[in-house]
Amino acid sequence: MNKPRDFWSRRKAAVQAETEAEHAALEAQEIAQQQAELEDKTDAEILAELDLPDPDDLKPGDDVSGFMARAVPERIRQRALRRLWRLNPVLANVDGLVDYGEDYTDAACVVETLQTAYQVGKGMLAHVEALAAAEDAPDEETTDAEDEAPVAEAAPEPDMPPAAAVAQSAPVDEHDEPEMPPAPRRMRFEFEG
Repeated sequence: MNKPRDFWSRRKAAVQAETEAEHAALEAQEIAQQQAELEDKTDAEILAELDLPDPDDLKPGDDVSGFMARAVPERIRQRALRRLWRLNPVLANVDGLVDYGEDYTDAACVVETLQTAYQVGKGMLAHVEALAAAEDAPDEETTDAEDEAPVAEAAPEPDMPPAAAVAQSAPVDEHDEPEMPPAPRRMRFEFEG
């Protein structure tokens, strides 16, 4: 278990934290002043002042660590990193694990004269209506065949309900039981020894 710290160790830690916070505040103030001075200058002037090459002219193998200094404005650092990512094949070629890394729009696949039966809000209504009309229109050959050979339908007896007529039409064997699926088999292991 940890011992509870005494008063003097807590006081010492508090004083150290205060000095670190003051030091960090001074550094942030200096960086803000430098950034304010650099905001008025153009990128070419800043690069000449800091003795850095143009980030757009970087070649493979060039060192970009100079652009990571605190004195370099964020916009120039971003330009250098973008150029680095384009030049380095390890960083430029993603390994394919990015879910949305590819263009999933269908702009490249659309045919210029593409026609579809789909209608917004109605779906494939025209296509379905055409199929229904084709089914409803009897063929001439089938109507002639139907006229020649009338179909004899077995009508149920009028005093029986329809369910009883269906039950009467199908012969039921009293000895037949409904087929049950086989019982699940269990694996049995035997060990010798």
